[in-house]
Amino acid sequence: MTYRYLAWFACIVATLVGIVLALAASSNWWWLVAVAGSLALLGLADVMQRRSTLRQLYPVLAHFRYGLESVGPEIRQYFLERDTEEVPFSREQRALVYQRAKRVQDTVPFGTIHDVYGKDYEWINHSLVPTHLADHDFRVRVGEEGSAPYEASVFNISAMSFGSLSANAVRALNLGAKRGGFYHDTGEGSISSYHREHGGDLVWEIGSGYFGCRDADGRFDPERFAANAADPQVKMIEIKLSQGAKPGHGGLLPAAKVTPEIALARGVPVGVDCVSPAQHSAFGSPIGLLEFVAGLRELAGGKPVGFKLAIGHPWEWFAVAKAMRETGILPDFIVVDGAEGGTGASPMEFMNHIGVPMNEALMLVHNTLVGVDLRDRVRVAAAGKITSAFDIARTLAMGADFCNAGRAFMFSLGCIQARSCHNDLCPTGIASQDPRRWKHLDVADKADRVASYHRNTMLALRDLLCAAGLSSPAELGPEHIVRRVSEMHVSSLANVYQFLQPGELLSSIPERHAVFKNFWAIARPDTFAPPARVLEMRTSKSN
Repeated sequence: MTYRYLAWFACIVATLVGIVLALAASSNWWWLVAVAGSLALLGLADVMQRRSTLRQLYPVLAHFRYGLESVGPEIRQYFLERDTEEVPFSREQRALVYQRAKRVQDTVPFGTIHDVYGKDYEWINHSLVPTHLADHDFRVRVGEEGSAPYEASVFNISAMSFGSLSANAVRALNLGAKRGGFYHDTGEGSISSYHREHGGDLVWEIGSGYFGCRDADGRFDPERFAANAADPQVKMIEIKLSQGAKPGHGGLLPAAKVTPEIALARGVPVGVDCVSPAQHSAFGSPIGLLEFVAGLRELAGGKPVGFKLAIGHPWEWFAVAKAMRETGILPDFIVVDGAEGGTGASPMEFMNHIGVPMNEALMLVHNTLVGVDLRDRVRVAAAGKITSAFDIARTLAMGADFCNAGRAFMFSLGCIQARSCHNDLCPTGIASQDPRRWKHLDVADKADRVASYHRNTMLALRDLLCAAGLSSPAELGPEHIVRRVSEMHVSSLANVYQFLQPGELLSSIPERHAVFKNFWAIARPDTFAPPARVLEMRTSKSN
């Protein structure tokens, strides 16, 4: 007998002892027989099975290891993680959202817990002559050249579909958006009945599956699109090219999850696998994308139409920008989704190692539009782990016009970052389709928290602007945000990043900026395909 079997043999011995004691006239030890006997039988099953080597070598004992491993994330989150450790959101970030959602005190005593001399620490410089702003309802007009422009808040709910979120979560988010006066992006799952109950402003996201506007073969249906887009609740249309959670990856909702409600919202058969292809069938080139934008805008009666993308190959984005100049067709807005963003589940490689993070992606989109002299005609939004007013201020300073957040608004609903969004076991009922879970989510209470979180964050943004001596979010620039680049050196974002001049790409290629130097000239507005130089580089490497 080796130590590996000690736990199992101890259970066997305890069972035998329990039987002896239980058979004694004055003893009641059957509970010991039941407990120890069950464990002894478990150990026997472990030794006899062949699927798990660990269980076979360590009968009974292996199950304690599995049990501890299963609660490891919770132990780390509640007892071991630092307040500033972002995995993926820190305790400090979550606490801030909870406090503002519940309208409780969100002030911090005794100084910052951040290392102000640590690399990448950031701050906004204040002014000796602060301003005073009475209003905190900051808005941006989108679609000024169309017939139905929309006044968007600078902070909104990012794309999250019904099906990923529960019915009551969708209800609460939309009612919160209604009360707070900001928009609620539907996600590519289209507009469900739960989005319509409270009448909050919607941005209808259309993905490659064309849910809500597809024919029987899964292709885009103009008539169905026009019918949905005519709804007064729909304020803007967003074409999803890719997203931060799984850039370049399609999706599949298994047949078992395609309930009648989801089927009705998406326009698909009940109980049949629901596929989101990796790319669109309505267009296949940058010019085709813009023609699709123009077509949707006409079908939607002039409502703003834009697209969302997570930046990948730079020449593909450059091709879209060149197509804008060549065709004169412009999206009303572009949403830049950072690789760190995304509420959806995806393979680990996609989550961790595909796509450009928000800061760099936003800078590339902003710089490109400036370089082709179109920045003032296209609104840019950004999404990627935005929770606080400072996050919004920094993102606006880097070139965005407004911001979106998904997980932050999930926190305002009560999300505890259990990271069970993908297995239908969400402990708060937010990301579960199990009615035994989501029906306990109180819509009225959670909607109030959603609206309160938005309002208090906007108040905090107003106070930041006043402290910096500014009069509106539009005045924020990269010179206002300072980053520590080393222990002894700090720099404003105006110096950390390289900015193009208006129209610069129309006359020359900036040698100082490597990505434009390498890929701008070879990008083509008529194709997303890799340019010849890229293919030559691949061929030379293979040889």
